[in-house]
Amino acid sequence: MKEQMLPAEGKLGILLPGLGAVASTTIAGVIASRKELAKPIGSFTQTGHIELGEGKGDRYPFIKDFVPLAALEDVVFGGWDIYEDNVFQAASHARVLDQHLLNAIRPELEAIKPMKAVFDRNYVKNLDGTFIKQTATKWDAAQELKKDIETFKKENNLSRVVIVWTGSTEKYLEQTAVHETIASFEAGLKNNDAAIAPSMVYAYAAVSMGVPFINGAPNLTTDIPAIVQLAHKTKTPIGGKDFKTGQTLMKTIVAPGLAARSLGVNGWFSTNILGNRDGLVLDDEENFKTKEVSKLGVLEDILRPDLHPDLYGELYHKIRINYYPPHGDNKESWDNIDIFGWLNYPMQIKINFLCRDSILAAPIVLDLALFADLAQRAGMYGVQDWLSFYLKSPQTQHGEPAENDIFKQLNTLKQVLRGMMQEQTQEAPAVKRTKVTEKVI
Repeated sequence: MKEQMLPAEGKLGILLPGLGAVASTTIAGVIASRKELAKPIGSFTQTGHIELGEGKGDRYPFIKDFVPLAALEDVVFGGWDIYEDNVFQAASHARVLDQHLLNAIRPELEAIKPMKAVFDRNYVKNLDGTFIKQTATKWDAAQELKKDIETFKKENNLSRVVIVWTGSTEKYLEQTAVHETIASFEAGLKNNDAAIAPSMVYAYAAVSMGVPFINGAPNLTTDIPAIVQLAHKTKTPIGGKDFKTGQTLMKTIVAPGLAARSLGVNGWFSTNILGNRDGLVLDDEENFKTKEVSKLGVLEDILRPDLHPDLYGELYHKIRINYYPPHGDNKESWDNIDIFGWLNYPMQIKINFLCRDSILAAPIVLDLALFADLAQRAGMYGVQDWLSFYLKSPQTQHGEPAENDIFKQLNTLKQVLRGMMQEQTQEAPAVKRTKVTEKVI
């Protein structure tokens, strides 16, 4: 694969459907990092290392120095939004980042203006877009998106483009006949089938052009046979779904530890408050269900009650998300975990995570975009399940069970990168034993 991999030459365009808090924080962070006003903390591609070698010496290069990723200096941002605000206005309104930092990069942010979005309030009831495309059919909307992509690429002299969905959570949808084949899906676009949400229109437009598409929301979007088939036909990387931030991040860290120690869990109650646009959208029951389904499967996949019925067979898992405007983007989550150990004696774990939703999501957006571009240049296409490390409800190939243990996910990601570059795994170093002198008091 190393010999066939295309170099990261020229500029890479990153298009983001939904230029709200997450997208504007991502863009501002990359620009600030380029100008050395801040550091891209949390980005595995920029600050992470990888272990190499076969026990012949320590080699821990940065990921960005090991695989040929697009450099931050070569990244150009754009996107669509249902409001006409430029990225400076969007970031200021989101109030995620300090205004002094935004003012320092204001010209660069103001230059990024949204294209009109494909939007239908039937899928996101709590938003009322004013900057939207007016088309007769969803097929026409897809054609307009293709023109947007072509224009963006031409005007910015780009060699490649990737798309990462940073838009809202749509109402809950299940797979139907219209999603089964490319032909049935295209017919559905022309017939304005209600089972085709706006995010699917974006995915279809991108993948039909050979543009990698990653779904950062719990929407069905790329997780349907028609888009998977199209990705194989056009040899395009796809992936999703739902950025792993906040409460689910904690679950994928804590649950593997409990399972590793064979500690039982009979209850896990999770609730959080969030006041940004995402919180507003999730205040609707149909949209919350989409998010709930995405979050609920994590514990079962990690703890495997089918294999350990005595430990996890009676697990009760409850999730709530509450819209609370005063907190803005500063999400606060509480977890109560009822566990039991030796001889069934009960214990509890309490977690109060005061996080910043967009601060956790921004590096994920960057990494997924850079890795999707890398995958395409390496000749990898279809579902990129090796990117599950970043996602709450990972899309997998051939309907295989998802892996939600974050440590196993990280190991898989690194193994794929080593495989790309034809490198071997570093052997674990021998344990160094320190002589201990006993002191009797």
